[in-house]
Amino acid sequence: MTIQLSDHFTYKKLLRYVLPSILMMNFTSLYCIVDGLFVSNFVGKSAFAAINLMMPILMGVSTVGFMLGSGGSAIVSKTLGEGEKEKANKYFSMIIYTAIIFGTLISTVGFILAKPLASSFGAEGDLLSNSVIYARILFVFTPAYMLQVMFQSFFVVAEKPHYSLRITLVAGFANMILDYVFIGLFHWGIEGAAFATGIGYCIGAGVPLFYFARKHNSSQLKLCKTRFYGKILLKTCTNGSSEMVTNLSSSIVGILYNLQLMKYAGEDGVAAYGVLMYAGFIFAAIYIGYSMGSSPIVSFHQGAKNYDELKNMFKKGLSLMILGGIIFVTIAEIFTRPLVSIFAGYDETLLKMTVHGARISLLSFLFAGINTWGSGFFTSLNDGLVSGIISFSRMFVFQIVSILVLPLIFGLDGIWFAQVSADFLAVIVTLGFLLKLRKKYGY
Repeated sequence: MTIQLSDHFTYKKLLRYVLPSILMMNFTSLYCIVDGLFVSNFVGKSAFAAINLMMPILMGVSTVGFMLGSGGSAIVSKTLGEGEKEKANKYFSMIIYTAIIFGTLISTVGFILAKPLASSFGAEGDLLSNSVIYARILFVFTPAYMLQVMFQSFFVVAEKPHYSLRITLVAGFANMILDYVFIGLFHWGIEGAAFATGIGYCIGAGVPLFYFARKHNSSQLKLCKTRFYGKILLKTCTNGSSEMVTNLSSSIVGILYNLQLMKYAGEDGVAAYGVLMYAGFIFAAIYIGYSMGSSPIVSFHQGAKNYDELKNMFKKGLSLMILGGIIFVTIAEIFTRPLVSIFAGYDETLLKMTVHGARISLLSFLFAGINTWGSGFFTSLNDGLVSGIISFSRMFVFQIVSILVLPLIFGLDGIWFAQVSADFLAVIVTLGFLLKLRKKYGY
C-alpha cells in the first residue's frame, strides 16, 4: 500500500516511510567504512591515516549538496502541499541544475589545492603522497556525490523513498565489490579505494538523473525546462544552511580533531579517530535518515495548514530520538571492542587506544539524535535561522571550545570527551527552541 505525504502517520506507518531513508544513509556511510576497512587491512596504517586526514576536507566541500538537498526538498514539499505541482517541478529542476554548476567549480578548486591542504596538516612522506592521491581522485567525483545526496532527499518528496534505497544499495554494493577488486586483487592501494568510491557516487547520481529526466516517470517530480528563481535559490540556501553548517562544521571540527590528535598521539591518534568516525557514522546515519525521511511530511502538512498532524509528527519524532539514544549507547558499549577489532585488530596499541576512546565518545549519542532531529524539524518548517543556530552551536561553537579546552585538563581523554560535551550543551539549546516556538508553528 502506497504511503502519501498527506496521510496520518502512526508509529508503524512513520517508521515504514522513513526506513528507506535510514537504510539509504547507512549504506551511503558504508562507502567510507568499506574504504577504511580494505585500506587498513590491505594497504596499511599510513594509508588508513591518510584517508582519515583528508576525509573532513572532502566532506566539507560537498556540503553544498546537503544544503541544496535539504533546503530545496522543504520548499518543493511545501509547494506541493499548496497544490502548485508545476511550480514545484520548476523549482526542483532549477535546484538540480544549480548543483551541477557548483559541484564542477568546487571539484576544480579542490583538485588544485589538495597538496597544500594536506601539507598544512603536517603530513609528510608517505602520509602526504597518499593523502594527495586520495583527495584528488575523489575531488573529480564531487559533483556526483553532491547530486547523490540531493536525490536522496528529493526521492522522499516524490513519495518514492524505496527507489532511492534500491539505487543506494546498488551503488553501495558496487563500491564494496570494486574495493575488493581494485585493492585486494589488483593491488591498486589507496587509488583503488578512491576510484571504487567515486564509481559508487556516479551510480548514485546518474540513475536518479536519468529517472527524473524521463517525461513519464512514475513520481510527481520531473526535471523540466525552468528559469533562474533567485529568491527561491536564496530561500533554499538559507533554509538548508543548517544542514550545510552541520556538515561543514563537522568537517572543520574533524580537521581540528586531527590536528589535536597529531599533537597528543601522532599518526596512531588520527587512525584511532578514523575508526571512531566509522562507528559513529552508523548511528548518526540512522538519525539523519529519520530526519531526512520525516522532513517532507512536516513540510507538506505545514503547507496544508494541518496542525494536528504537525503535533503528531513532533511528539513521535522526539519520543523516537530519546528511545533511540538509550538503545544506541547500550549497543555501542557492548559491541565496541569487536567492532574496533575489525579495523585495528592487527595493532594492539592502536586497538587499546581506539576502544578506550570509543567507550567515552559514543556516549554522545544519548543527545545527538535530539539535536539532529531538532535541527531538521525546523528546516522542514522552513525556519532555517533556528535550524542553523542549533547546528552551528552544536557542531561548531561547543565542539571547538570542547576540543581546545578539555585536552588541557584531561589530556588525550579530553579529546574523546569533546563530542559528549558538545552534544550535551547543544541539547539544552535544541529543547529550548522546541519549547519556545511550539505555539508559533502549531506543533
